[in-house]
Amino acid sequence: MRLASQDTPEVTIIASGDLRLSANQTCWPEQESVEAAVVRAIRSCGYDVVRGHPVDTNKGHGFIDSQKYGREVFQGIHPESPIAVVFAAWQYSHHVLAGLMRHKGPILTVANWSGTWPGLVGMLNLNGSLAKAGVPYDTLWSEDFTDDYFRRQLSRWLSGKNVMEENPYAVPYEQVDESRFSSAREEGEHIVRKINDRISIMGVFDEGCMGMYNAIIPDHLLNQVGMFKERLSQSALYYESLQVTDEEAASCFAWVQERGMSFNFGADEATELTEAQVMQQLKVYIAALRIADDFGCDTIGIQYQQGLKDLLPASDLVEGLLNNTERPPVQSRDGSRELYAGQALVHFNEVDECAGLDAYITSIIWQSLGYPPETTLHDVRWGEQYDNSFVWVFQISGAAPPAHFVGGYSGTTSERQPPMYFPLGGGTVKGISKPGHIIWSRIYVEDGRLKADLGLGEVLALPDEETERRWQSTTHQWPIMHAVIKGVSRREFMARHKANHIQVVYVPDSGKSEEALMTKAAAFAELGIETFICGMEWT
Repeated sequence: MRLASQDTPEVTIIASGDLRLSANQTCWPEQESVEAAVVRAIRSCGYDVVRGHPVDTNKGHGFIDSQKYGREVFQGIHPESPIAVVFAAWQYSHHVLAGLMRHKGPILTVANWSGTWPGLVGMLNLNGSLAKAGVPYDTLWSEDFTDDYFRRQLSRWLSGKNVMEENPYAVPYEQVDESRFSSAREEGEHIVRKINDRISIMGVFDEGCMGMYNAIIPDHLLNQVGMFKERLSQSALYYESLQVTDEEAASCFAWVQERGMSFNFGADEATELTEAQVMQQLKVYIAALRIADDFGCDTIGIQYQQGLKDLLPASDLVEGLLNNTERPPVQSRDGSRELYAGQALVHFNEVDECAGLDAYITSIIWQSLGYPPETTLHDVRWGEQYDNSFVWVFQISGAAPPAHFVGGYSGTTSERQPPMYFPLGGGTVKGISKPGHIIWSRIYVEDGRLKADLGLGEVLALPDEETERRWQSTTHQWPIMHAVIKGVSRREFMARHKANHIQVVYVPDSGKSEEALMTKAAAFAELGIETFICGMEWT
């Protein structure tokens, strides 16, 4: 029995949600349906189920929607009760993390395998947060919670056994056959010596976006790899954007239009993209570059979702442009020089500092190799089998660099961000990622150390109708990447990956993919990051 105080074994279900009421209300019907399916599955195994918190009819949803409420909820949960955290939507991990960190009973995170709302993204975020916090957990997912695999693994968890998949695909870097990649190792170590020649500065516009505890690197770990945080305020970014002239924003707008970028404009500010929203976004783009220059930042991250969402349109147009080497030129305040001329100002979406560190290192390595340095994170959104491959939907929540898209700027469109997340609108940077070979990676914190997983991948060109189907199954306003992860099954990846985000960068010469991967791995290892090569038999 899991509870000595009860005759009938019982599982407590909880649901962490968004902070934004509109998002919680919109996603609640799907969450309610998924919870009902999970309850049926648990009861079929001979266990009873109790919901750890009620549905709030006044709010119109049953999510835990704040850390304050989460604290209250856990006061009413038996400290040794098995807890299943059920996901069908994006959630803020810190709403429940404090309670889970103190909980003494077993913890299962479980999500529906669906792209409708980013429940899988929310689950991976909590998984990464629990791993960083040192909290044991198990994780499961299913399309409808009736398949044999899910039922079998759920039964194992209920009986007190671990259900996490084994991860034989992840090989420690030091175990890789050195003789095959000696030149790559030398190149990676040489690049790190250049990185260590100077102090790198990470500009953080308000830390801790959307409860992503796993996305915050403690200063002492970041400092060990030669990077230091400059903590900046979004209020300063807002103020600086107000100092930008209409003429400066119009110049940037004309620049992207001349290169073929299109905007799906409408007239209704509440539901459609307008030119006024884009002008405000471009003022933030200019302001971000000027503030970054003021503080000598090598990379920056804007939180946006909380705070700025009530003041400005979405920051996505800003982020996509910053991450592109070819982008609208911006002058210093006195007009004497161009800021970050001829280079991207690496931006890490949603202030994911793990992605920011990765992106900065990757950009330097790829420039040293003579490769296009554009890199971006994506949400691990969803995926399905297509022909003979499992093809993931990687879909950043608003913006990827146009250099990643089929057609570059001419293949880039901007659409209004969904009103339930972004009340003041703002345009995305949307496109279809071009086919080619990629290196994927993730830096994360576990056991008090910086670690990294990385491996090979390929971006496929799917038929237009399949791309559109996947867009309609997820969020059609956002950019999309059809990705295959080499040598790693869906189950293995979901069990090991400790983040809602994954970093990707293209390798233009597919014949040198393995060498580029090992150069990046060598650089990570030389910086003191515990590195794992995933999906390749190189020992």
